[in-house]
Amino acid sequence: MDYKYTTRNEVDTLELAQNIESEKFPNMVICLNGELGTGKTVFVKGFAQALGIEETITSPTFNIVKEYNEKEINLYHMDVYRLENKSDDIGIKDYFNKGGITIIEWADMIEEELPDERLDINFRFIDENTRVLIFKPHGKIYEDVCNAVL
Repeated sequence: MDYKYTTRNEVDTLELAQNIESEKFPNMVICLNGELGTGKTVFVKGFAQALGIEETITSPTFNIVKEYNEKEINLYHMDVYRLENKSDDIGIKDYFNKGGITIIEWADMIEEELPDERLDINFRFIDENTRVLIFKPHGKIYEDVCNAVL
């Protein structure tokens, strides 16, 4: 079952991410897809703020992976846009079992590498401020997250 959520501004996207963070668990994988400027990095900023990360969150386009080590749980923020199906070289799958939370921007670029159980969020541009987010949970634990938050 897919879930649909409409955000009217960046604050809505930040708050949604913070609500999802409240349902976090070790080895959580969130896959973000959508055009440039649809709010993927804004979502990560909200999630990171809720985790207590004070660093400025930017998309790790050139680094591919940015690690934020926190006392409670680590966040692994990935932007795989530049990989062009060469993800084997950097060990992306290793992050899925490190006990942290992995959030991947442009996850559809490495679909064959993704775990079977994960939460896909597709961002769709409606207008300057409005976005529709389509949530597709893969696995019961991700369905529970969607039911708790949406």
